[in-house]
Amino acid sequence: MAKSSQLSILGGLAAAIGASACCAGPLILLLLGISGSWISHLTLLDPYRPIFIFVVVVLFGFAGWKIHQPVENCADDEVCAVPKVRTRRKAVFWFTTLLAFAFVTSNYWIIWVV
Repeated sequence: MAKSSQLSILGGLAAAIGASACCAGPLILLLLGISGSWISHLTLLDPYRPIFIFVVVVLFGFAGWKIHQPVENCADDEVCAVPKVRTRRKAVFWFTTLLAFAFVTSNYWIIWVV
């Protein structure tokens, strides 16, 4: 449970950042004081946005399935059987899910921030 759910959360978060690169990327760079004509080329990733979103949903779905599996599916000597660890992993999962949701939906709310 540990490796597969951690890798899928990290992969899903990376895909969410990729999905928001066309919209939130230029704004973040400008807020950091980085400017240039090359920033406008970040919109080249926009056609790949649906693919990134699909990857986010698949990876976070797999991570949620692994993290929220019943305790009975874990062996006694595995980490997933420890209640404290399960609670911490669920908290990390939901935090990163909300973060990924913010990244994926950034092109809808970013116009109100600017």
